[in-house]
Order: sequence, then C-alpha cells, then structure tokens
Amino acid sequence: MLKRILLVDDEKEIMELLEDFLLVEGYEVYQASNAEQARKVLLQTDIDLLLLDIMMPGESGFSLCKSIRRESNIPILFLTALEKDTDIIRGLHIGADDYIVKSASPGEIVARIKALERRLVLSSSSLNSERENIVRFKNLAINKQTRVVSIGGQTLSLTAKEYELLSLLTEHPKQVFTYDQLLESIWGYEFGDAHTVRVYIAKLREKMMKLEHCHVQIITVWGIGYKLEETEHA
Repeated sequence: MLKRILLVDDEKEIMELLEDFLLVEGYEVYQASNAEQARKVLLQTDIDLLLLDIMMPGESGFSLCKSIRRESNIPILFLTALEKDTDIIRGLHIGADDYIVKSASPGEIVARIKALERRLVLSSSSLNSERENIVRFKNLAINKQTRVVSIGGQTLSLTAKEYELLSLLTEHPKQVFTYDQLLESIWGYEFGDAHTVRVYIAKLREKMMKLEHCHVQIITVWGIGYKLEETEHA
C-alpha cells in the first residue's frame, strides 16, 4: 500500500492544494521544492511514491528521475505543464510510472495515484503467486502450475512420471529417498520392483546430461535409493 507521498514542485499553491486532497484520502504527505530537497527527504523518510514536477529551478525532474531509477523502483508520477508527446514519451522512457498534466483536477490526480496503487497490488500478488508455484534447486526450476521444467534456462521435456519423480527430488534436495518411498509416492504402491525406479532414474539422467550447464545430478545411494545434489563442477 502507498502511504507516504513526496510532492516535488516549486509551485507552492499546487502542492498545498494537492496535499489537502491527499490528506483526506489518508496519505502522509511530504513536500520539496527542488531536487536537492527531494533527495534529503528520500534519505530521511521511507517514501512510497513521488509526484514529481519536471520544470524546476536547478536540476530538472527528468534528471532526478534518472538518478533515482539507478537505485530504486519507487513509483514516480510526473506532474507537469509539458504536454507534448515527446515529453510524455521521454518521461515514461526514463522510468516514470505515469505522466499527468497540471491541467488535470486534484481529484483526477488522486484517482491516478489510486489506479497505480491497484496495479502495484495486483502485480505483487501475481508475482508472489508465481513464485509460490516455482520450485528451484541451483539452476533447475520447476513451474508446478504449468509443469514446465528448465535447467539453465533450457526446457527439459519429460513424461508424466519423470516429471513427478524429478519434482519430488527437487522439492527435497539432498534428501535420500528409498526405492519403496519413491514407488509409493510416484506409482502409488508401497512395495514393488526397484527396477522400475532405476529405469526412470536412468531416463531422467540421460535427458539431464544432454543439456548444457546442468548444475544438478541424481546421485545413487547404493542399496538405499536416490537423492538430488549439486554437480561437483557447478
């Protein structure tokens, strides 16, 4: 959630008007009249969003935006009298999240801030969901939602059982699984022929070894079963 907003503009009346609207919406508002003051506020306070003018005394908003983007992904909205397409494109190109002309009403500006806030929340939720669906070990990644397996960025084509077997080993790296444990987890029966497991492990190893830069390997623990380990040369 965006809580603390920094207004950077040399026009005091505009800042005071915007502050009134933002305070009513529950935001904490900070003010700076130039780039130097803005940097001081950013060093002292955990700001969630910048509403930044372009034409200011001294350093421009474009320059300040560029320098901030080298260190931070904080949301930045340009608020400016410049309305040319070239100015808008430039502002977005150097890292602004939105571009608002000063002819917009305070209500519209607040609405744009809230729209950006909603996009950030949705993006964060989507990213977190995607991360939860991905299992990783070294340079092996398994997307459990799409069932796509990749090693070093290269896709590994697997059968259903091969996928289930590798997924289990990847979710518990370095843990030794016995033949019986693998049979029960993947094939659904407690006891069976260990040869079945050995055949599938052999197929998996063959496919993994064909990929360049494979930093994982399935290790045989003699007389017991298998585990997934990092390769010695990784």
